[in-house]
Amino acid sequence: MQTILGSGGAIGIELAKALKEYTDRIRLVSRNPKKVNDSDEILAADLLEPSELERAIQGSKIVYVTVGFPYSHKIWNSRWPPFINNLLDLCQKEGCKLVFFDNIYMYGKDSLNPAREDSTVDPPSKKGKVRKQIAGMIMDRAKTGKLQALIARSADFYGPSIENSVLLETVFKPLAKGKPANLLMSDSVVHSYTFTPDAGKATALLGNTEKAYGQIWHLPTASDPLTGKQWVEAFAQRMGTAPRYRVASKFMVRLLGLFMPLMRESVEMLYQYDRDYVFDSSKFEKEFNWKPTPYGEGIRQIIASDFQAAVP
Repeated sequence: MQTILGSGGAIGIELAKALKEYTDRIRLVSRNPKKVNDSDEILAADLLEPSELERAIQGSKIVYVTVGFPYSHKIWNSRWPPFINNLLDLCQKEGCKLVFFDNIYMYGKDSLNPAREDSTVDPPSKKGKVRKQIAGMIMDRAKTGKLQALIARSADFYGPSIENSVLLETVFKPLAKGKPANLLMSDSVVHSYTFTPDAGKATALLGNTEKAYGQIWHLPTASDPLTGKQWVEAFAQRMGTAPRYRVASKFMVRLLGLFMPLMRESVEMLYQYDRDYVFDSSKFEKEFNWKPTPYGEGIRQIIASDFQAAVP
């Protein structure tokens, strides 16, 4: 049995598709789980309840964590550490391997060009400090030899049919509705994005590769990121629309935050948009002889699957 905790999000769905290559026994766990493959086992659970978490992972050979708690520092601070602590204890008790899907919030401001697995861990944000804490908990437990675990890190991601992508919300959807795209902080710095189908396939591969455990891995991501202006132009050209956009300053994001909680929570993360953000996945690519999906192909697939849905 291979189990996905937090199976309803973009990464959980892609991971479930990819795991079919390795097993026919896949368990999907969330508050309201839905099958991805016909043979999936689904289990509704509140993962913050230790007894329900234990029930969710029982009998599992590998447990994947693609949980997404609401985007709030206070919620992350109150939920992530106890959840991870309980999960580590239970995985150790049950003899499960652990694969944790992570972001790069814990890297320092000056460690984003390029961002590598050995980049300086110096989080400049409150949410980054939480990510540093829980990643440390996982790898510290793995170092004891009592638990096999690995961390799979992604850049910001994009892909077909997902709701929580900054790139799609700020660029694709406005353009699809005939409105200007909305860029954060700058139109001239480059920003890497991981294609969600690549992330799902690569995470499944790592989970089913014995020698991958005990390590941190950057998931395969195209190495030639675009500037904000180029992202707008690339989407607009494919969609046959004008590449119009506006740039939101930090002041504007703060102002929007007075009315929109998501914008308020985004202010501390704006440093990721005022400088080049280049995600290096060469370790994974060399180890597994993997070529990430080019950005042009990713954009083509998004428009082919989502364009009509994005238009009101």
